[in-house]
Amino acid sequence: MDARRVRVENSSTIQPRHAMNPSTVAELRQSIQALSPEFVEIRRKIHAHPELAFEERQTSDLVAESLAAWGYEIHRGLGTTGVVGTLRKGHGTRSLGIRADMDALPIQEKTGLDYASTIPGKMHACGHDGHTAILLCAARHLAQSVNFNGTLNLIFQPAEENEGGALRMLEDGLFERFPCDEVYALHNSPGLPVGQIGVITGPAMASFDRATITLRGRGAHGAMPHHGIDPMQCAASIVLGLQSIVSREIDALRSAVITVGSIQAGATYNVVPESALIKIGVRTLDPKVRTLVEMRIQAFVAAQAESYGLQSEVVYERKYPVLVNHAAQTERAREAAIRLLGESNVVERPSVMGSEDFAYMLEQRPGAYVRLGNGLGEDGGCMVHNPLYDFNDKALPVGAAFWAHLTQSYLA
Repeated sequence: MDARRVRVENSSTIQPRHAMNPSTVAELRQSIQALSPEFVEIRRKIHAHPELAFEERQTSDLVAESLAAWGYEIHRGLGTTGVVGTLRKGHGTRSLGIRADMDALPIQEKTGLDYASTIPGKMHACGHDGHTAILLCAARHLAQSVNFNGTLNLIFQPAEENEGGALRMLEDGLFERFPCDEVYALHNSPGLPVGQIGVITGPAMASFDRATITLRGRGAHGAMPHHGIDPMQCAASIVLGLQSIVSREIDALRSAVITVGSIQAGATYNVVPESALIKIGVRTLDPKVRTLVEMRIQAFVAAQAESYGLQSEVVYERKYPVLVNHAAQTERAREAAIRLLGESNVVERPSVMGSEDFAYMLEQRPGAYVRLGNGLGEDGGCMVHNPLYDFNDKALPVGAAFWAHLTQSYLA
């Protein structure tokens, strides 16, 4: 790692290199607001044609064609369907990365909107359509209206939902091919008013792991269970007992969540099944707690299975790491948001137990992940991953202006 990057990481606070005066900030917001109707339409076009993880070809085409038209150097294929747009101005050596995710979810939309999903069973239920449109809007403004001194890398990532598209892009050489001194991302946040940005230093989102438990017994007639070894009783005991790991073995001030998402066993009323399959999700905010929970699940399942005379197997998969915001870069984002929106509209946002694969990028480069207000109640307050959710278009110019201001400040 070069000395310049070490210096950025180790600074506890960052003084703005280019504090825009109030009139300049107002001009930026007016310029973005004037652009936003076009990008609202783009957002709704993406919403109507959702694509799941690693299927984002139509969305990638739209992104690449737009960026190319504005003068960005286009690179495709990272992480299968990812797009990187690079814009260089001046002779500065600084480089900045900004990421937006593009994938949808396997959910049947129930909003009834004019621009609702046209693809059965697929929906933009997490606002990635909005994130993509926000970064495109900022990209156009930065290309056409802003002089900066350095390199801007816009990272349009596939497969954030469960499939680790960020890791795939990194494995394809993202930061080797497109060096970034710092990297940033945002996510819309229902429950936070439009016009506000939430920040937090340190652990911001939980790790995500999953375990698949297989119990093997012996099938029998339901009227004569003593001839079999029933996995169902053990499965029930495991489901209830797993929660004691969180309630009795984890410090109450150190968060952990164990969720049993699926139990599969048997097919009819009068047969003791031969096996049972349990699928669980695990989330933590501390690497030590993460390791402890994994060890205890393995030991607990083995002990329970043995007590019931069953064979057991636990396949434990570590998925996304804890997303940790770097202190100096979080402060940079906070200062940029305050200059843009005013101090009262920049709030401390607590950690959440949801997960985000941007964590992989923050393991390799300093940066921060911020929350963008999506509204309250009927005005964008419906939670994500819900068939009635929709990204709030009023938030689009706020997010775009934030990216534009952060870029202009950092690459001044």
